[in-house]
Amino acid sequence: MWKPFFTANLFILVVLIHSAVPAASTAEKANGPVVITSRTLTADNRNNKAVFEGNVIAKTEDITIHADRMIVSYDNSENKVSEIKALGNVKVHRQERAMFSEEAVYIDNEKKIVFKGNPRAVEGENVITGTTITFFLDDDRAVVEGSRVILKNEGEIN
Repeated sequence: MWKPFFTANLFILVVLIHSAVPAASTAEKANGPVVITSRTLTADNRNNKAVFEGNVIAKTEDITIHADRMIVSYDNSENKVSEIKALGNVKVHRQERAMFSEEAVYIDNEKKIVFKGNPRAVEGENVITGTTITFFLDDDRAVVEGSRVILKNEGEIN
């Protein structure tokens, strides 16, 4: 009896996450499957939450998210993910860009990711740090509070 219940809930969770992640990326490649791996998964259907713990990796075709723990909040009435909170050693990769922090929160209705806890954005040798970095997915725009920018010149200045 327990196994069919767990299997049905896991299937629903995967469908919910799959439907939300394309919204989290403006790239065409994000329409593919989402694969989440972790040591443990705890589904709490009463509170509409799923907790992935231990070496969590979420992948689409063009985005990879690593974290120690990931809490997924979903809305059953709308069949979609409303928020994803990644905690501990967060690393988000997309092409040559990478974001690092201790916490990242994806908010679906605002289509943004907020990075806190020593956030750092890296592209090549260029680095941006701040107290908070907010990335707006639909606009490919970021707002950095308390910013410090290090730009590596590729050529000499004459």
